[in-house]
Amino acid sequence: MKTLKSVALGVCLFLACTVAKANKISDDKSASPYFAINTYVDAVSRGKVADLESVIDKTAKFSMLRGKNLISFDKTEMVNFANENANTEQACTVTSSIVSTNTDVTVARVDMQYDGFVRSNYVTLTNTGSGWKITNVYSVFK
Repeated sequence: MKTLKSVALGVCLFLACTVAKANKISDDKSASPYFAINTYVDAVSRGKVADLESVIDKTAKFSMLRGKNLISFDKTEMVNFANENANTEQACTVTSSIVSTNTDVTVARVDMQYDGFVRSNYVTLTNTGSGWKITNVYSVFK
């Protein structure tokens, strides 16, 4: 009887430890590529630049194809431009979608529909050691 009680207690303890295992829930905003892409969309279309600098990697490159001209910017130039245009809402309709995603890289497409043309932004986000960061944005105008 003593052995049965010991075995039953051991099984109950094992089950309690297994069921009570808690997974850590992260409240780190950079733990998701969706935060970075939403921050980018808010900055370029609505002028809300609060977290923009934190979601752009220091080596990020921004390129625009305008006609036959390719114009490139780095993080500092992009953040300065966004800050100069803070709180300026664009007269456009924005749609975004995830083109491809895995544990390390996500590619999103952000279309900004203006009267007469569309600006399509292909945004590459990389899971760096310090969260998801925008590493490349390529914009084309149609």
